[in-house]
Amino acid sequence: MSEQVKVGISDYKISEPPNHLVTIGLGSCIGIALHEPITKKGALIHIMLPESEGFKDTTKWEKFADLAIPRVVEQIQKETGKKKLIAKIAGGASMFKFNNQNDTMQIGKRNTLAVEKTLNELKIPILGDHTGGKMGRSMFVDLETFEVTVRMVNREVHIL
Repeated sequence: MSEQVKVGISDYKISEPPNHLVTIGLGSCIGIALHEPITKKGALIHIMLPESEGFKDTTKWEKFADLAIPRVVEQIQKETGKKKLIAKIAGGASMFKFNNQNDTMQIGKRNTLAVEKTLNELKIPILGDHTGGKMGRSMFVDLETFEVTVRMVNREVHIL
């Protein structure tokens, strides 16, 4: 019997088949689905911000791409005994229109770049992504097949 394991904002969950990992409300946030293909154990991380630099309080490390991804990767690798992971990502929308197109205001874009950079540094290939645009998304991860379904409000469904 499969269970839908819900992941909140600034949160992550690790699970295995037949469970599905789900996160809703990805605006400028990014959902990072990680998967270990042999054991099929995986994780879903819902990050809010690209980096922890400049923040005094990083106790809620799940909020930051630069802290959350390496820690969750390490945890999966420890639990599975396997090093090779793959990833799929979604989110990173520009939810608000600013007159000033300053990159510091483009949190969705900055989140996407930070997630890509961190995964690249960890040598984890991104096998699918649905990022950018102006619409929020929800993300559903099937840990058995690593099929990731991305739903946008009043829009088509995307399979990664």
